[in-house]
Amino acid sequence: MRYSRYYILTRRHPSAILLVVQLLGLVLYPFIENTEAGRIAFGAFGIVVLFITTRMVRRTPGLTWVSVCIALPAIVLLALQALWGMPQLLPWSAGLEAVFYFYAAFSLIAYMMEDHRATTDELFAAGATFTLLAWAFTYLFVLTQALQPGCYSAMVNPGEPRSWTELMFLSFALLSSTGIGDVIPITPHARALASLEMFTGVIYLAAVVSRLIGLTLLPRK
Repeated sequence: MRYSRYYILTRRHPSAILLVVQLLGLVLYPFIENTEAGRIAFGAFGIVVLFITTRMVRRTPGLTWVSVCIALPAIVLLALQALWGMPQLLPWSAGLEAVFYFYAAFSLIAYMMEDHRATTDELFAAGATFTLLAWAFTYLFVLTQALQPGCYSAMVNPGEPRSWTELMFLSFALLSSTGIGDVIPITPHARALASLEMFTGVIYLAAVVSRLIGLTLLPRK
């Protein structure tokens, strides 16, 4: 009975499951980031997130076959990097993951915008979409750094490549417009991406989240 209850819950609120998994990844990854086992575990974790996100897209107006076509080669590249290293594949996998997370985020936005009442899953979807956008821009930063080494600097070890955790921190700082990040884009291309993410964050809060809040308050009037 307990397992069937959990299964029903995941079917009813797939956005909540995706949100929880992504937040767990943010919290747990810094503990294993600098180890070989951590690199393998993170590759496996990325495959899990891609799988969960693909299942979530099935509940949205997004086309499942499109998400599968993007996710499958990304999963293969992640598996190759996790098992055999192969750092030369990083730009390709990062680019595919960025495209995949953007597609999933826009599918969730379409899912939230097509309804005229705010459901519980749509509220979870608002949080999941925010994290998907943050992850998508993070992988764009990873791709940019792989193609243009030295495009990001920081107060600590400014000349070294920035880690995934640092770039994710930068992504959340830009998307939320908090401005607390100590990682700095220093080349024109990196700054253009940073500006684009700040614009995306403002538009998302103004257009999508505000609409959901309005729909939530509407029955009380």
